[in-house]
Amino acid sequence: MHTVAVLALPDVIAFDLATPVEAFGRVRLSQGRGGYRVLVCGTRPMVEAGPMRICTDSGLDELERADTVVVPGRNTADAPAPPEALDALRRAAAAGARIASICVGAFVLAEAGLLDGRRATTHWLAADLLARRYPSVEVAPDSLYVDGGPVLTSAGAAAGLDLCLHMIRADHGRAVAADASRLAVAPLHRDGGQAPFVVRNPPAFATASLETVLAWIERNAHRPLTLTELASAARMSVRTLNRRFHAETGQSPMEWVTGVRVRHAQELLETTDHGVDRVARLSGFAAPSSFRDHFRRRVGLSPHAYRRSFTGRRTAPGEADGTRQASADR
Repeated sequence: MHTVAVLALPDVIAFDLATPVEAFGRVRLSQGRGGYRVLVCGTRPMVEAGPMRICTDSGLDELERADTVVVPGRNTADAPAPPEALDALRRAAAAGARIASICVGAFVLAEAGLLDGRRATTHWLAADLLARRYPSVEVAPDSLYVDGGPVLTSAGAAAGLDLCLHMIRADHGRAVAADASRLAVAPLHRDGGQAPFVVRNPPAFATASLETVLAWIERNAHRPLTLTELASAARMSVRTLNRRFHAETGQSPMEWVTGVRVRHAQELLETTDHGVDRVARLSGFAAPSSFRDHFRRRVGLSPHAYRRSFTGRRTAPGEADGTRQASADR
């Protein structure tokens, strides 16, 4: 029987650990046979998991004998992993095990060197940190999961279930995976990625030299803004402003402004019944068509689709539906 070893490191995220335990543990094949043998392995008999304590049933030696090893995230994403756990993961990979991570468990795989030269994902909040900390990893911040063959990674929370169902389908076929998805009351496959959930250019972004102008942009993004006006607010030359923005945010000043406007638009779509055209104006976009283009490019959905996803409302009062709406969303 295929053995799945779930690695429980200190400060493990309980949700991330429970996801593979439940997803693989409840798979049933013909005549009610179990599809997997699931073990929880750790560096010690009991590990902390936020306000809980989780007992492990096996030690690290089981990783090397497992067919699949799953590494859940930990509450402190980039905390160093125990060296013995990293060694065990390397041995498991060398022995041919399929290695997978959920959420920020990708940091453990990267620390073990298992993501070097590979494409990988993690929770969007930690994607930039993963890319900075491990530049040899090609981070795909918008993906729900990345199947890199022997090494797979997923984004946070529900994306871990997406990845588990994907692996079940690879092991036992679509019918078994579909049954597992019904038990989990979850779709077998979700279109799209993390993009709709990403908070664009959060106001808490910390940078010493740009703190004042970032706060100013936050208050004034709804107005028409020019690069010269931003430089004046920052008390810098345009050239210096451009250099500081690229160095400290990885974006140009106007790209940052657009990101703030998109975030403001997301908040309006979630919390008000304003039509899309009005949301565009209130967010600082000069034209609804420009707003739709920027929104779709950054969020991955049209404004209408985003509102449906996060509120369940199809359109705002007075907005046209049907053909007119569909054409506007293109």
